[in-house]
Amino acid sequence: MVVLQLRFLLVPFLTSIMGEAQYMMQDAALMNYIDQRFLSLERLEKCNQDILDYVEEFRDFSKMVLSRLARLNSYKAEVKSEVENLLTRIERAQRDIDYFGSVTDSNTCIEVHEDLVKQQLFEEAETKKKLKLMLNASCDHMLAGIKSLKIFKKIGDKHGSWMKDPGKKHAKIYLLNGSVNNVILEFANIMTFMESNHMLKAHKVTLPFPWQGTGHIIYQGFLFYHRYGSLNEIIKFNIQKRNITDQMLLPGAGRIPAYQLSPPTKIDLAIDEQGLWAIHAEPETEGNIVITKINHITMAVEHTWDTSCNSKDAEAAFMACNTLYVVYNFPSGGTSRIQCVYDVLDTVNTYEIPELHFPKRHGSHSTIHYNPKEKQLFAWGDGSQIIYKVHTKQKI
Repeated sequence: MVVLQLRFLLVPFLTSIMGEAQYMMQDAALMNYIDQRFLSLERLEKCNQDILDYVEEFRDFSKMVLSRLARLNSYKAEVKSEVENLLTRIERAQRDIDYFGSVTDSNTCIEVHEDLVKQQLFEEAETKKKLKLMLNASCDHMLAGIKSLKIFKKIGDKHGSWMKDPGKKHAKIYLLNGSVNNVILEFANIMTFMESNHMLKAHKVTLPFPWQGTGHIIYQGFLFYHRYGSLNEIIKFNIQKRNITDQMLLPGAGRIPAYQLSPPTKIDLAIDEQGLWAIHAEPETEGNIVITKINHITMAVEHTWDTSCNSKDAEAAFMACNTLYVVYNFPSGGTSRIQCVYDVLDTVNTYEIPELHFPKRHGSHSTIHYNPKEKQLFAWGDGSQIIYKVHTKQKI
């Protein structure tokens, strides 16, 4: 009887224990399943992070490749420029060798042959005749003095340039601040530029590439400038359409400053009655200034002259009526003066030209540009925008 009672008591107890054990096994399986899912999520998260790291590394690699390609294009342009410069100098040397070979005999005894001299003189005369036709020899005036100056504004950095477009009828003023920048400020006229709130009325023109130095010029609606980061690339930019229309490499330029006292400017572009010119210096000429006539429409080099004007202590220069005027100063600043003049047609007796001084001002210039339409000099001096009136006379 007792045994039966114990059986009845143990059966429910054992059943209860087995049920709880079963539930515990189910809970353990569930926890194991959840752990496995968390591990899977962690693996997915790690995989996702690896992918993001790979994408970032690939972006960095792409940027590096693009940067090296850009440098490669720059090196390519520089090498091309150097090759063109070398070819130009070889051609000049070959002409000199041919000439000297034609006037000397094989025994090194100098014997001038009349027919060779006549031929040389004839060729030189023909070259001068062609240059006169190209440059319009009717341009017969030269600077006799710098009469007065007017400081219109003092705005901007130590280096900069400002100008009008002598090839257009409008009176717009263009201001290009700094030796490296890509924004032109355009003003409706000189009065707007002189107003106290002139910056609010300025129209901004953004260039696709920044300029180098202060030797840029605006002519017939185009900005011509030396591209920053290039050795000697000149860009022709349409101001109204906001696009680059042409570009060229100037052989031999860009290796040393055009003027010792204006080191940011490696190529100085100028406008006179004959159009577009480029002024630069070369180490092969011991720092003497070289001038190049450029066709502003085709951007082709028309002729190059090696001048006797040295870039040492020079701060600026400008072209007027086929003649180069080089402005010199002291390294610490002083009275600017024109000490060297070079006429490409040899119609000016440079030895009889007096030294021309800039009036009433002690300082330096980073830019002096001649405006052939108004017969004035637009200058930038220590952040000031200046106009000099000039006095001219008939060429000697």
